[in-house]
Amino acid sequence: MKYIASVSFGKDSLAAIISRVERGEPVDRAVYCRVMFDDAISAELPEHEAWINDYAIPLLKSRYGIDTVVVQSEKTYQRQFYTKYKTGYFAGQCYGFPLLRGPWCNGRLKIAPIKKWITTMGEHKQIIGIAADEKKRIESNSARGAILPLVEYGVTEADAFEICRKADLLSPAYNGGRQRLGCWFCHNQRVGELRRLRQEHPELWNKLLAMEKDSPRSFTPNKTLSYFDERFSSENA
Repeated sequence: MKYIASVSFGKDSLAAIISRVERGEPVDRAVYCRVMFDDAISAELPEHEAWINDYAIPLLKSRYGIDTVVVQSEKTYQRQFYTKYKTGYFAGQCYGFPLLRGPWCNGRLKIAPIKKWITTMGEHKQIIGIAADEKKRIESNSARGAILPLVEYGVTEADAFEICRKADLLSPAYNGGRQRLGCWFCHNQRVGELRRLRQEHPELWNKLLAMEKDSPRSFTPNKTLSYFDERFSSENA
């Protein structure tokens, strides 16, 4: 039996590994899916991307003896965005921005590459970092038979921050009060995170904004990126 930890290098997935190892429970390998915006630009915030590759992956190996396998879809966010539906109601239209429910990005760019790789591991258990206070996510992942160390040990999201801080494994992308990490182009992120993206990484914001004219749907169900761009601009006027 192999014990495989799915890791995003956010606080919860790393705290799950740390908590499990410190209790003498096995973690045989970590798997990380590198999602790409286009052929050159990662989905991670630049500071998180650099920290993962230059610091976190080497530290998991040197301190805990855990190798990290990096998997990646052949598709990028941009390539799938411009792919056209072949059949159905949207036939002839490009995919555009993902729907809020059942988004194509998560399934095609992240879940599929991990599933493809993990099937090569034979008999295994998957370790997932879901905090004890994330009620909505616990039930579905428990039903799949995944190991949820943070739930088992009663570790909340706030606890996960502290575990990673003490282990010197908290991404610098959390600096400034950021509570969650994810793809910088995620349509599910909070308004405050969109504001920070525009302020801190205008080159990425402008790439996403430029794609809006080609999408058959707005960035969120009720708001366009142009709306947010004008709103943030007026805040700084």
